[in-house]
Amino acid sequence: MAQIISPRVTDKNKPSEIIAWCMYDWANSAYSTIYITVLVLYLQGAVLKGDAGLTAWGWGIGITTLLSAILSPILGAIADTHASKRGWLCATTMLGAGASALMFFGTPERPWFFVAMFLVANLNYELVQSFYNAFLPEIADDRRMSEVSAWGYGTGYVGGGLMLLIAIVLLNFGESMGLPTEDYFLPRLCLLLMGIWWSVFSLPILLVVRDKSPPRRDRLSLWATARSGLEEVKRTLGDIRRYRMLAIFLIGFLIFNDGVMTVISQASVFAKHKFQMDDAALVPVFLMIQFVALPGAVFLGWIANKIGQKNALHFCLAIWVVVLLSGFFIQEVWQFWVMAAVTALVLGGTQSVSRTIMGLMTPEPRTGEFFGFFNLSGKAFSMLGPIMFTEILKRTESANWAIVSLLVFFIVGWLIVAPLNIARGQREARDGLDAARAG
Repeated sequence: MAQIISPRVTDKNKPSEIIAWCMYDWANSAYSTIYITVLVLYLQGAVLKGDAGLTAWGWGIGITTLLSAILSPILGAIADTHASKRGWLCATTMLGAGASALMFFGTPERPWFFVAMFLVANLNYELVQSFYNAFLPEIADDRRMSEVSAWGYGTGYVGGGLMLLIAIVLLNFGESMGLPTEDYFLPRLCLLLMGIWWSVFSLPILLVVRDKSPPRRDRLSLWATARSGLEEVKRTLGDIRRYRMLAIFLIGFLIFNDGVMTVISQASVFAKHKFQMDDAALVPVFLMIQFVALPGAVFLGWIANKIGQKNALHFCLAIWVVVLLSGFFIQEVWQFWVMAAVTALVLGGTQSVSRTIMGLMTPEPRTGEFFGFFNLSGKAFSMLGPIMFTEILKRTESANWAIVSLLVFFIVGWLIVAPLNIARGQREARDGLDAARAG
């Protein structure tokens, strides 16, 4: 068994590390905004039209999400053993950003090249999250973790919003700026810029932030480390009783986060069915959400420091319940805008507070593995919400009933995390680490 070693005593809360860490959210959020707008429209409208495009998009997201959910805890355990989170973050970033940029060459005449690059980009986008998140407990102490997590999400929303704004300008005014338009040049240019944006703004974290937990003493080959990582994950799952509070949180997060992700992915479907809003009318809504989410995330990070992380999570989940209930009754487009703005205010806060709670209950030498489980929990059943929303919409032909049906995810997840005791979770993390050392 690989020996668990205490992390080196290092200073936390260094401004250079915090800024570099937040800038990574700015970097990879370019992908998250462009792939749900330009990428999907180009894939389904030009590269593979009709059912082929729908199939490539749906199955592509499903397969890469499932793979990332399976691989994240294992790769996280490997990264912990070698103290190589930074190396894995670099590798997955460059693969994801490189594949994003190479989609520029995926013309309709080379559809399967485009699909292959999309699969590589999406898989690595999913994988980077656990390595990036795992640095949070290493760069911020318990007092600052909520604030730093909030600024990370807020920075990401602004970065993603600016990349989307650039794409909108290029798509609408590129021809008048003298750019070519044949062979879908403008949407392909947006994808190229997305990859460049992701890679360039990732440089601060790759150059500044380092693993602070030392490598474990028994250095192994990559293959042996992979086997050891798998055994470590199996051992953690077998000893899950040592981390009861963490297990409760991850199960609750799995459920309510499915509701959050479904609201994000199905908001445009709701608007189109309820108000017949087209893509041009929805783009300003998406931009508003991106920029409103920044003050929302920062404010809720501040609130969490005042009232505690658990109470802040309760507050966020209560707002989600109110938002979905209001979604059942709204009748005017302006009401949809208000609903979207309120959602934006708690969107980053919910994710930020959840990440902070995870960081507080994670043993520092095993952040890669445990945030791998966090990534797994966030993805494991992510298809259930969209499926339920779609089926209820089809059967009732009512967007109101479809949106209010998502209440079940928030209420059930909320009930599960209700008994959460973060202080006890922190003690369990320390006790579990002591037991691992003794073993």
